[in-house]
Amino acid sequence: MSTYDVAIIGSGPGGYVAAIRCAQLGMKTALIEKYNTLGGTCLNVGCIPSKALLDSSHHYEDALKHFEAHGIEIPGEIKLNFKKMIERKQSVVDQTTKGIEFLMNKNKVDVFTGTGSFKDATHIEIDGEKKETIEAKNTIIATGSKPASLPFIKIDKERIITSTEALELTEIPKHLIVIGGGVIGLELGQVYRRLGAEVSVVEYMDRIIPTMDSAQSKELTKVMKKQGVKFYVSHKVSAVSRKKNEVTVTATDKKDKEVSFTGDYCLVSVGRRPFTDGLKAENAGVKINERGMVEVNEHLQTNVKNIYAIGDVVRGAMLAHKAEEEGVFVAEIIAGQKPHIDYNLIPGVVYTWPEVASVGKTEEQLAEAGVAYKVGQFPMRALGRSRASGDTDGFVKILAHKETDEVLGVHMVGARVADLISEAVAAMEFRASAEDIARMSHAHPTYAEAVKEAALAATEDRALHV
Repeated sequence: MSTYDVAIIGSGPGGYVAAIRCAQLGMKTALIEKYNTLGGTCLNVGCIPSKALLDSSHHYEDALKHFEAHGIEIPGEIKLNFKKMIERKQSVVDQTTKGIEFLMNKNKVDVFTGTGSFKDATHIEIDGEKKETIEAKNTIIATGSKPASLPFIKIDKERIITSTEALELTEIPKHLIVIGGGVIGLELGQVYRRLGAEVSVVEYMDRIIPTMDSAQSKELTKVMKKQGVKFYVSHKVSAVSRKKNEVTVTATDKKDKEVSFTGDYCLVSVGRRPFTDGLKAENAGVKINERGMVEVNEHLQTNVKNIYAIGDVVRGAMLAHKAEEEGVFVAEIIAGQKPHIDYNLIPGVVYTWPEVASVGKTEEQLAEAGVAYKVGQFPMRALGRSRASGDTDGFVKILAHKETDEVLGVHMVGARVADLISEAVAAMEFRASAEDIARMSHAHPTYAEAVKEAALAATEDRALHV
């Protein structure tokens, strides 16, 4: 029987990063993955393939609608080869997952293919092509999440689908009904809207991306409506049925009136649930709560001292980069170091176009907590760089403490804000004030100038270009 310092169950961003960091710290490390490719949901059926389709569909939409304004004329009809678009997406996935294999080999991590489950607190059974058992002094549970559903919905993976199937369609829907106005639903909804589908988003809350700042919800709703997406907020879905190739979604609106939507595909995008099926955590004595989450302390340690859990199976946002931070954190805890994670400073991003990005507190959270704050906001349309590229939608909004000027939250909508948000994260990690950012030189012309201008706006309303 092989013995390891650390065994990690699950090879998503949290699991494989934990494996690399454990190996870097000199620990003999095993990584267990039940699928034939590494990378988990993110690399195989989540972040990476969805971004590939977002980029491909963006190019197609630009060719159809925006090239002419740039003086680019394409003779003849612009044709979409959807099969090739899906094939390109898969090639991106294949390259990325092979990259993880390379990293495991480079760091001398032993990879086991099969379902890992606890025999007891120090032994893990691996059910793959052959059954084997390994011994681990420490174990990290990194089994991730699966798409959630509603109790009355039967996902048939053909017409009533989750994000996994939405990435593998063989045809473009005529009318895609999206249940849920969160990140995944909006991103995939935009992909298929660009490709010609009618898209209707049905959301239970009174606005889309309800966990983000309300100004972002308002702006993204306005922009996506211009793009042709239809929104039905404050709608409670009560039934989803299918008859041959037709799907009907029944809902109740805010006036308690029953309404129905008919399309050829329905994407159920109501969040994700922790995935611990088949883990047999009870054999090790690990506690899992009623929501399926593994219970952990501030060190991400379960009630069994040598077993840890990270990523989507524990509390907090279900984000790949949060899982990665936790993977490094646990590896360093096991090695006797004293790492830290500031969960308030883990950014959130929606990869629609324009992109949406946030870090820190929203205006609603500050108001609810009774914190005195000030707001600086700057529109993207006022930037020379935005006018040059034609990406004039959106804004940067900075929330700073009214007395100390410390930046408490930064919220953006616009071109490349998924990258811009890192400036805000860095500033907030160092407890920067709005004035600190305002006094930093930002290259011209760039989208990043909007961050400086928003900081100036929060500093005695000193924005220069609006």
